Amino acid sequence: MVRLVDYRHSHLTTPKTPLLLLLPSSSSQTQCHILTPTSTLPQPDPADRNPNSMASTANPFSMSLSSKPTAKPSLFNPSELSLRVQTHGVAALRSSNCSVKLSVAKSKSKITATSVQVVDQPPSKTGAAAMEVVEVGLGDRSYPIYIGSGLLNQPELLQRHVHGKRVLVVTNTRVAPLYLEKVVDALTRDNPNVTVESVILPDGEKYKDMDTLMKVFDKAIESRLDRRCTFVALGGGVVGDMCGYAAASFLRGVNFIQIPTTVMAQVDSSVGGKTGINHPLGKNLIGAFYQPQCVLIDTDTLNTLPDRELASGLAEVIKYGLIRDAEFFEWQERNMDALIARDPNALAYAIKRSCENKAEVVSLDEKEGGVRATLNLGHTFGHMNESFGVVYHVSQAIETGVGYGKWFHGEAVAAGMIMAVDMSYRLGWIDDSLVKRVHNIVKQANLPTGPPESVTVETFKAVMAVDKKVADGLLRLILLKGPLGNCVFTGDYDRKALDETLHTFCKS
Repeated sequence: MVRLVDYRHSHLTTPKTPLLLLLPSSSSQTQCHILTPTSTLPQPDPADRNPNSMASTANPFSMSLSSKPTAKPSLFNPSELSLRVQTHGVAALRSSNCSVKLSVAKSKSKITATSVQVVDQPPSKTGAAAMEVVEVGLGDRSYPIYIGSGLLNQPELLQRHVHGKRVLVVTNTRVAPLYLEKVVDALTRDNPNVTVESVILPDGEKYKDMDTLMKVFDKAIESRLDRRCTFVALGGGVVGDMCGYAAASFLRGVNFIQIPTTVMAQVDSSVGGKTGINHPLGKNLIGAFYQPQCVLIDTDTLNTLPDRELASGLAEVIKYGLIRDAEFFEWQERNMDALIARDPNALAYAIKRSCENKAEVVSLDEKEGGVRATLNLGHTFGHMNESFGVVYHVSQAIETGVGYGKWFHGEAVAAGMIMAVDMSYRLGWIDDSLVKRVHNIVKQANLPTGPPESVTVETFKAVMAVDKKVADGLLRLILLKGPLGNCVFTGDYDRKALDETLHTFCKS
């Protein structure tokens, strides 16, 4: 297997023209190094090496040089180099190829089409990381994810994605006092032709409903916004989902931008175009797939995030490692304390790696017809926990069952992941060592390892019956199967295992 490693953070001399290096590693794999005038090899971090890494057997992606590059075939073409990713080891992806394109400009190198970048090392432990750009590859609807510190102080990043003269910023009562003025300044600085309106919504999952959504439409109509206007979502997942759905619906679709301010929104909900609101009978049952113009992640906004919400977002970070990125999971096991302590380099790396995983999946399956559904690990169990407060099938069941807002979404997902892992073990699909590792990392992240005591087996089953992943009356679940980093989305499982899991975690 050949690995693509982004070596922009470096200390060694680089060639004057792009250079492809194939170097042996300590394993049976080979590392593929792209050197450009501004990218150099980083110094390895001995503390970050794990001799027991499972990633070589679990990572389902390998890279090879494409025989049909998307650009001129010359390897040293300074404008573009094309690689092709051949997926293997995951049934849902065996027939698919996706392209990885590296655009090398005179001033920087940037990944512009999405497959997972296998990054062997976390960011440098010294100094602030430069802005990273991850692109969601969707043809003419592709868009960038900007990741870095102080990005709200760079107005050109936002202004390049505003095409008309009118902007509506949608935020909430918690975020507005912190960042609304800064965002308005970024949109209007040296840009007098743009006028900005704002609507401030009440804060909380319980307000993710039709009545609150109407406040956005009311403001847009009262302000006489036209089809060239841009909606800007400033806040966490609730604000992003509602603003995106409003943008998809207003005048049958207007541009919108995501500025997520929570870990949960930065690593998950702001990327991929899922928008919508809740219904009293189920979470996110009303909505649309609608992609933003860009996602701007200013990691400085996490400085004002409460500890509980920070931990909640880490549940989604853990999820990426479990379902598709074993090396990332192992990195988390070694660096969870740094993430909880808000180490800026650790957080920046976790956000970037999560966005790369999410972007690739969205590029392959935008409308959740197959592989994208695997991103819902723990969500079916969790949504019940959220409603009571808990993961997706489980998460959905917990969220819906306890009442929206009593548990954060990530807390529900964490409990749902624990339950999904338990069921996977009962089916004989994973070994007990992985069960223990998942339990340990969830606990280390200060997340719950089970649903609320108020959630019953009957409540779980009732909520899960109306989950979005039910097809022809069959409840399909995302479960782990095989080595770390592999999962399945299936309705083909022994119902006895599901019943045993529910009775283990819930009262009758």
